[in-house]
Amino acid sequence: MVFKVTGDEQGGWSVLQVAGELDLVTSPVLRQRVHDVVAQGRHDLVLDLSEVFFCDSSGVGVLIAARRLFRSCQGRLRLILPAGGAEEGSHVNRVLGALGVRRLFDVHPDLASATDEEPLSA
Repeated sequence: MVFKVTGDEQGGWSVLQVAGELDLVTSPVLRQRVHDVVAQGRHDLVLDLSEVFFCDSSGVGVLIAARRLFRSCQGRLRLILPAGGAEEGSHVNRVLGALGVRRLFDVHPDLASATDEEPLSA
């Protein structure tokens, strides 16, 4: 599977759908897309990771850096991980849990849940 990041907007939130392997080779692409969102003045981002089937430490590093970036600009970052989480085979969920950093993120089961509130920025 090819790594792919596509952008959208939902209810005022910026949404990046990520698919494929999030690893040393592909994580710079996601990092750049996250920075592009902030550069456009958007401070509320949903990262849909439901189609990511592999994530290594560099991918986790991008997620942690994105969290730090959005916190620094008083924005919000939300992650979409499958509702079943690790039990259903969500690799990202398992990796974040194993590293003890899942609790740092605002995790939602689907896009509707993640974009339920109005965003902070216009």
